[in-house]
Amino acid sequence: TNNYFYVTVLFVLIRGNKGQKPEVSHLPKFPQVYVGDDVTLICNHKGGSKPTKWFINKTPQQTHEDYSMLLIAVTPENNGKYECEQAGSKSEPYTLTVLELEPLAQLSPSVGGAVMTKGDGRNLVLQADDDLKGWACFVLRGVSTFSLGLDVDEKMNRAVIFAELKEAERATFWCKKKKIDLRSNAVTLKMTELMVMLVPPAVPALQGEPVALRCVVWGGPKLEQAVFYKNKTEIKSSSEGTYIITNATQSDNGKYSCHATYRYSHISAEAAQKQGDSDAQELKVIGGPPAAVISVSTNSLRCSCPHCPASCTSYHWYHTLFNDPYTRRKLTENDEFITVQDEGLYSCRMDCGKGFSRFSNDYSYAVEFGRMWYILVAALILFVIIIVLIVVLKYRRCGRMDIQAPGRDADQDRMMSVHYVH
Repeated sequence: TNNYFYVTVLFVLIRGNKGQKPEVSHLPKFPQVYVGDDVTLICNHKGGSKPTKWFINKTPQQTHEDYSMLLIAVTPENNGKYECEQAGSKSEPYTLTVLELEPLAQLSPSVGGAVMTKGDGRNLVLQADDDLKGWACFVLRGVSTFSLGLDVDEKMNRAVIFAELKEAERATFWCKKKKIDLRSNAVTLKMTELMVMLVPPAVPALQGEPVALRCVVWGGPKLEQAVFYKNKTEIKSSSEGTYIITNATQSDNGKYSCHATYRYSHISAEAAQKQGDSDAQELKVIGGPPAAVISVSTNSLRCSCPHCPASCTSYHWYHTLFNDPYTRRKLTENDEFITVQDEGLYSCRMDCGKGFSRFSNDYSYAVEFGRMWYILVAALILFVIIIVLIVVLKYRRCGRMDIQAPGRDADQDRMMSVHYVH
């Protein structure tokens, strides 16, 4: 009887497992996927070890056979229906929709790029238009999500999280407003265990904009030569540690690495010359969301967005101090035009409902001439005061001399008359 029971249970379990369809889900659990996000599609999270076949719009994918499919810097070209198959059973189609807009808040590294050495960490700064008290931040390492501590600076309207990879090879960080489906962009950091690192920016590379790829050696030695490679082919050799793509296009997509020759001469003047290779890092150039544009007429600024969709109907203006890029403050004006008064950097973007246009370039407004005018006026007033004081003092001194002079003459006359009498 016991044997019959075990066989029955085993048969039910096998039959039950066979009848279960795999399911496609995406990580991180973004409420909305934006252009530039790194997204991992998971097939049947609980049965991850099984061989997996992937289909995009019914077309089988030969390059993806793992239960997870990593999509780097997604664009609307990644839109479609994704299916996976395990043990002959196919999932329901999962629809991926990428919004060609930017999320509400911005997350960016205070220093450094997308690659860190093992055990390292860095601060990521969160900026949003509103109060940051209601925000929470998360990290995806592998397929596990963890919440992070958020240090809010209310006075400066920004917050900081400490980003570390732990043992993960890559990790994606993002923040979300509690109880509301509003979030920041995501920042993906990658780990290397090598001394030499090829470091791309931590934000997606945008078409038409410059991209800097840095060859960095741990410990900050003197870099004598850096050789840069694209898809294992040498593209540049120089004593500079940075390779700059001045105008990024799709043709710049590829895997980049560098070979560095260096000395730790700051530790010892006779330090030996050393060499090393970096890991290869993938660069993907994307079109990105449409950008707002600022046009100037005297001290009046106009915000427009020629390539924005019709859903972009209102304007957001921002002011940033010259000496601190993280002091960005949303202005109360929401019209197409504003009049600038305070010196600093001005930018704008358009609100498109589910997201925003890209920020415009910064317009720099300096009131140096105004300051000089105030200084000149103050100096002129001071000069006039000094002249008036000199004149008044001179007049008073001359007046005293004129008053005293007759008195002295009278005394002398009296003395002379006295002597004459005697």
